[in-house]
Amino acid sequence: MRIALGCDEAGLPLMDVLRDHLKSMGIEVEDFGVHDLNPVDYPDIAVSASEAVAGGRCERGILVCGTGIGMSITANKVPGVRAALCHDTYSAERARKSNDAQVITMGARVIGPELAKKIIDVWLEAEFSGGRSAPKVAKMNAVDERYRQHLNDAK
Repeated sequence: MRIALGCDEAGLPLMDVLRDHLKSMGIEVEDFGVHDLNPVDYPDIAVSASEAVAGGRCERGILVCGTGIGMSITANKVPGVRAALCHDTYSAERARKSNDAQVITMGARVIGPELAKKIIDVWLEAEFSGGRSAPKVAKMNAVDERYRQHLNDAK
């Protein structure tokens, strides 16, 4: 599995922990930054990492900022991405099983590193259940497609 990783300066300490955790499990990571504590605009990081997921270069993505909110909002603007802000293991599991979320966001100022690793473990182990959630996810995908078409028609 290949995971897209991205963070802003507020998320860097937690992202360093998560990167090491993923690598210790033999998971390949594509790192979209940042690598120092200089301020950056997190939307740039979120878009780059999310496009790698939407384009199929990475199977999933993990984004970290101060709260996880800005990364989540931005990632969800990339067509084909379903990003979920998760600060507990139950939400992380449901994000995959019910919503087929391929991107997870977290806040480094909200949760600690041990909980973050547990959340990632649960999220990586969970798979989309389909079933009664499948038509809902299909509707989410249809929204993306409708807006893609709208953008193409506007060109």
